[in-house]
Amino acid sequence: MPIRNSIRVVLLAIVLFLGTIAQHKAHAAGTETLIVAGGCFWCVEADFEKVPGVIGAVSGYTGGKTKNPTYKEVSRGGTGHYEAVKITFNPSRVSREELLSMFFRSVDPTDAGGQFCDRGESYRTAIFVSDKAEKTLAEAAKAEAQATLGRKIVTPILSTQRFYKAEDYHQDYYKGKKLVITRAGPKSQASAYKFYRKSCGRDARVKQLWGSAAPFAGG
Repeated sequence: MPIRNSIRVVLLAIVLFLGTIAQHKAHAAGTETLIVAGGCFWCVEADFEKVPGVIGAVSGYTGGKTKNPTYKEVSRGGTGHYEAVKITFNPSRVSREELLSMFFRSVDPTDAGGQFCDRGESYRTAIFVSDKAEKTLAEAAKAEAQATLGRKIVTPILSTQRFYKAEDYHQDYYKGKKLVITRAGPKSQASAYKFYRKSCGRDARVKQLWGSAAPFAGG
């Protein structure tokens, strides 16, 4: 291939590469993130990935001091971390206010000791904010939810800290096909998730608190 043609091919490849980066940045600029803790992160991830306008949800750990925590460390306690979910969404399709309202109505925000059958610090509820505007919206959503529920909401609004992505096997657990052993015998991850969610009483409690306003109760 002549040198001139080779240069043209290289330049074209560079232009295409830069164009891809530009498109990615443009796409990213049109998205926002919301980090919440609502007990078992499998459930929170599964719930919010159903919402139109949500691009994706990632299970992880945040709020504590231990670096690069493992699931075993977090669930054992002492790390200060919450099981949390980072939700990426398109604000032109679903607003932060709407997501916050859904969040409160998908948990028991009156419980300071955990969520449903899961007890301990890692299963507490929380909302993480990165600036004053986000804090204002979170406080307004909390006040509205408390007024609607007529009971004190104990979910704290905390400053965002480093978010650590959980182990790969926790991601999209609710639709996984891998066979796992449960107390009810071997099941696929998806079946194990449904079994866990029902036996933990998550939807029953949310329905009891929020009634028809609960957006995800029922799995």
